[in-house]
Formats: sequence, structure tokens, C-alpha cells
Amino acid sequence: MRKFLIAGNWKMHTTAIEAEALLKALPEQLQDAPNVDVAVFPPSVYLDLTKRILGGSKIFWGGQNIASEPKGAFTGEISSIMLLDFDSTMVILGHSERRHVFGESDELIRKKIDLALDGGLIPIICVGETLEQREAGNTETVVLGQLQAALTGLNTDFVNKVVLAYEPVWAIGTGKTATPEQAQDVHRSIRNWIEKHFDKHMADSMRIVYGGSVKPANAKGLLSKPDIDGALVGGASLKINDFSEIIKAAKAS
Repeated sequence: MRKFLIAGNWKMHTTAIEAEALLKALPEQLQDAPNVDVAVFPPSVYLDLTKRILGGSKIFWGGQNIASEPKGAFTGEISSIMLLDFDSTMVILGHSERRHVFGESDELIRKKIDLALDGGLIPIICVGETLEQREAGNTETVVLGQLQAALTGLNTDFVNKVVLAYEPVWAIGTGKTATPEQAQDVHRSIRNWIEKHFDKHMADSMRIVYGGSVKPANAKGLLSKPDIDGALVGGASLKINDFSEIIKAAKAS
């Protein structure tokens, strides 16, 4: 049985004081939640704070991105090695903001996936279509194309370690959310693709989470679907009560 993953992507929203308050409030949200993993992705400047507060807890943490090289003269970047220095276990890669704001290509994202896996990090690999692509009927073509670029050629040991996140671009930070049925359809297509290109066991065991304006009001409906294994939460992860309700929805699913 797949374990739910509720992951909070803080993006570039928190101050140090806000981050400390959030981190200190998180551990109690995991009481009596054996079927749920919780992870947070603070800005990299707060990873030391995160490690100090969450060290020894059941909560995972990681980076919002990494560079496409392990080290070098890349001003402003952070490497997979640096994330590991702060006991990070995960990293978000291919987020729609990295693809569409910063122009990251499938090829660049694949380089980052390789570096993350080589270093022992679990990548949460994001895929998703724009509104124009959905309205043109190209959702599956776009999503599975991104998936192919991310995973083709990886050995099965590495593929077993990834988490996939379906996050329709049109639902990121817009207040719009894919209906549970829309999300389930894409998650099922992703799982079918994994079975076709790898095997059924891997398809059945891989965690595929949904991201895109997840809130307490829609979490239960999304998490009730058979192929949705959690949520990559943006704004709601910055409000401890909202994030707690999403975790509770996973616990009850």
C-alpha cells in the first residue's frame, strides 16, 4: 500500500521568524498518522534552521531546486551536495515555475534529476500542462512527454526512488484546481505509462501526488481518488491550520 506524502513548498514567501514558527508547530501534526509522510521545502537559507528544529522528528525536508552541476562558478545556485550538508532527503525538480518562469528545459531538468539521484536525494519530479495545452486536448501528450524526458534511460533502482507530482500549470497559485476526476484521469495515465515502460510492480508502488491550489476544502476529494497519493501544497502550507487539515484529510483517506 502506498503511503501518502503531504509536501509543503514554501517558495519565496517566508521570513526567518515565520519559518521558525511553522517548523515548531509541525511535529504535533503527525500524531497518529502512520499512513502519511510529511515534508517541507523551505527557502535554502532556512535549511539550517529547519535541520535544527526538525532533526529527530518524523518530518522530511529538502530543497526547492538544485543546480545542474555539482559545483563550480555558478553565482546564486545551490548544489545537491549543499542540500545534503543540511540532512535534506528530497528536492523538488521541474516545478512549473522553474519551467515557465525560468525557462528550464526537459533536458536541463533531467540533468538535475540525475544529480539528485546520484547524491542520494529523492526527487519530486513535477509535470503538467498549461491552460492552452489542456484546452487544445494535449494534456496527456504534454505530461507524458515530460515524464519520458525525465525517466527514460534511468535504471529501475533509480526510478523506484522518485516521486511524481502532477501539477497543471493553470492551477498553480491561481485558486483554480483540477477537479478530483480531472486529476485522477491524469494520475491514471501516468501510472499506466510507468507500467508500460517499466513494470506493473513499479507502477503500483510509485507515489504520484497532486499539486495545484490544494486547500482543506478540496483535499479530501482529491485524496480519495485511487491514484492520487498526496499533495504538493503551496500557499496552504504556510498556514499551519490549513496544512494540518490537509494532513488530516490524508490520514482519513
